[in-house]
Amino acid sequence: MTRTAHAFWLSSPGHGELRDVELADPAEDEVLVRTLFSGVSRGTETLVFRGGVPRSQHMAMRAPFQEGDFPGPVKYGYLNVGVVEEGPADLVGRTVFCLYPHQTRYVVPAAAVTPVPEHVPAARAVLAGTVETAVNALWDAAPLVGDRIAVVGGGMVGCSVAALLARFPGVRVQLVDADPARAEVAEALGVGFAAPADALGECDLVVHASATEQGLARSLELLAAEGTVIELSWYGDRRVALPLGEAFHSRRLTIRSSQVGTVSPARPGRTYADRLALALDLLADPALDALVTGECAFEELPDVLPRLASGEIPALCHRVRYADDA
Repeated sequence: MTRTAHAFWLSSPGHGELRDVELADPAEDEVLVRTLFSGVSRGTETLVFRGGVPRSQHMAMRAPFQEGDFPGPVKYGYLNVGVVEEGPADLVGRTVFCLYPHQTRYVVPAAAVTPVPEHVPAARAVLAGTVETAVNALWDAAPLVGDRIAVVGGGMVGCSVAALLARFPGVRVQLVDADPARAEVAEALGVGFAAPADALGECDLVVHASATEQGLARSLELLAAEGTVIELSWYGDRRVALPLGEAFHSRRLTIRSSQVGTVSPARPGRTYADRLALALDLLADPALDALVTGECAFEELPDVLPRLASGEIPALCHRVRYADDA
């Protein structure tokens, strides 16, 4: 039997539409999922929406269940929470997270979904992919008790990192952002806040997630001697200039990249599944609700995404809700 679902497609850079999708019955090792919520990560997804993925990164940037190719038409997304309607008995009726685009129903291998813990609301579970990025960043960064840490860039990823660092004993954590409205989010997460000019220096570690060269330059300025910047920003097709003269060498500063595409080598033996399960468990903290800053119905997505991409709608994670009979 063939059934119909509805999916959001980027038809061309800056233009999205809803399309009908035909679904086959799930095979023995597959599940049929009805979507409850999906999330728009304003950083990566709006870059894709604008057509800003460099040709050299078209393969590296592919989402697990992406259809089409950059710059479009393409079906893209990776923050999806739904209910298993058909599949193995131990999964039917379970709320699950999947790295799937914005679509009302979909069929995937059973191994591609991760059950959401009962103590984590489905509406909050859309943050799992971003919290997973933060987990990987902190595995790479390996902060220590008593460290002085700044997180530069109060977007979705930066705030997720700050939220996890707030749980570390004895650390000084400050979220640094040019937008004073991020102070309210920082307070909800339990960390300090400062504008870039007022940020505390002599940091052992700075996590940079502003995706601006000014933010990365300021991150270097905030370091103590022999300090490290963990670079989480994705710049797409933009070139970045850095002040690597001055005291960069004499102070023995370090810039290290981190990204979620591979599991941190600092945690040998951990798998992608281990990392995602940990991220979902960490979402039991209601403070993380502060990262969801807007919501719309699935049917509104073609009108909302251009406004997210332009900044007309300010957002960290924008949540998309689906009708019960989607």
